[in-house]
Amino acid sequence: MDTRIEKDSMGEMTVPVEAYYGAQTARAVHNFPISGLKPHRSFVWATVVIKKCAARANMGTGRLDMEIGGAIVAAADELLAGGLADQFVVDPFQAGAGTSHNMNANEVLANRALELMGHQRGDFAFLHPNDHVNMAQSTNDVIPTAIRLASLEMLDPLLEALDGLELALAAKAKEFDHILKSGRTHLQDAVPIRMGQEFGAYAAAIRKNREGLEACIPNLLELGIGGTAVGTGLNAEPAYITAMIEELTIATGFPLTASPDLFEAMQNMDPFLALSSALRRTAVNLGRIANDLRLLASGPRTGLDEIRLPAIQPGSSIMPGKINPSMAEMTNMVCFQVMGCDQAVMLASQAGQLELNVMMPLISWNLAFSMEILKNCVQKFTESCIRGIEANEARCRRYLDDSLGLVTVLAPYIGYNAAADIAKESVHSGRSIREIVSEQELMAPEDLDKIMQPEHLTEPGLPKQ
Repeated sequence: MDTRIEKDSMGEMTVPVEAYYGAQTARAVHNFPISGLKPHRSFVWATVVIKKCAARANMGTGRLDMEIGGAIVAAADELLAGGLADQFVVDPFQAGAGTSHNMNANEVLANRALELMGHQRGDFAFLHPNDHVNMAQSTNDVIPTAIRLASLEMLDPLLEALDGLELALAAKAKEFDHILKSGRTHLQDAVPIRMGQEFGAYAAAIRKNREGLEACIPNLLELGIGGTAVGTGLNAEPAYITAMIEELTIATGFPLTASPDLFEAMQNMDPFLALSSALRRTAVNLGRIANDLRLLASGPRTGLDEIRLPAIQPGSSIMPGKINPSMAEMTNMVCFQVMGCDQAVMLASQAGQLELNVMMPLISWNLAFSMEILKNCVQKFTESCIRGIEANEARCRRYLDDSLGLVTVLAPYIGYNAAADIAKESVHSGRSIREIVSEQELMAPEDLDKIMQPEHLTEPGLPKQ
């Protein structure tokens, strides 16, 4: 491989001749061959947006030469349009705080800007990664700002996907509202419920999870950019800090504000912990719903078989005709992964010391990964599973007629113990609740008919004789 020599504060470093990154990035690639992963594209986008806005802000204060700043802005625009995406090469598991990632962005932008100015890559006497691209910045305020921007950028499509899932579940609730079935608690027979009520509860749960994610947004909008190394704002003029908020608001479309405490914004990972927790809660509910659907669709001959999930692929390499609940299984796997990512974010969030949390690269990657896979999962689960669910009304009615839960309605009229005796007799003899009550002449047939109508048992109140 052809190489060139670049220098940083530690000396010379060999860099691939075609690379736009420089010595510090090359050192990071050498030092951290850990996972084979690369930074998430949203994190790269956010970092480049910050660099572009910093150049504009520094030109606005008069600190940055207009030609140099213009070249940095032009290079950033190329990257934001999708150029040089392969030049962000530092493993997420890297040196603390994200210095390697920050310098990767600084070097790529510096070298591309140099080309735009007619110079060679590495001719940093004209335009320097630290002195110009990183002007008035520190890794310590760039990275938490980038995590905020990346999270905001990824939240919109995730919220849209959850909205679509809620609507699909609500549509099924309406479609299935006439279907009576046996409820189950402890996986045992319980009082009747309408299938529409089950699906309506799923829709309500997803709505609350979406609202929980939306509640994270205000804290993500508060930026600590301008705090530089420890929150004091050393080497960043007050006018720069104000200009950065304005520039970033214009560039992203988010209603951003400056944090009232730049020290806290650098030290405290609470906004990311809250977002991760909201993602975990969403995954918990989504996984629970997927589990219910797998159970309700189990069989079809030896399980519940109350619903039929869309068949999307063969389920076995040895058993012909077997169809598995593949989309629900995929959903469970994604949910488990999101829960694991949340655990990593939680541990990383409490691992900060003094003026800085050095675990930010781990926080960034896990948040972005969770939002990415959760969004994709929700979209596919909605499209390829929820919208195609069909109810097996005959099976639901058969279970309802045989359910011991129907005895509950008798308790207010014949007493709890007598009703329990009827349930035990039904289990022992195999006869229905209605048959036993009639045989023992515990109630007049016409009264029993009125009370035992399941349609009256799925709403609040006491069935009337």
